[in-house]
Amino acid sequence: MATEVRAHITGTVWKIEKKVGDSVSEGETVIILESMKMEMPVEAPANGTIASITIKEGEAVDEGKVLATIDE
Repeated sequence: MATEVRAHITGTVWKIEKKVGDSVSEGETVIILESMKMEMPVEAPANGTIASITIKEGEAVDEGKVLATIDE
């Protein structure tokens, strides 16, 4: 079952911390968004393996956009 990692704010993808195939623990930073000159980490909502990353660094994203998926 795949778990979606979604943007919790509207902003720009500043840095992608993980790549497809990496293991992650719940609460671990997967992506960092930048909004109003502040860096906001997007954390893994579950333990698992990064199955896909659907964005690129520098891309503007809206709140709620799926940024990545995790296979549990």
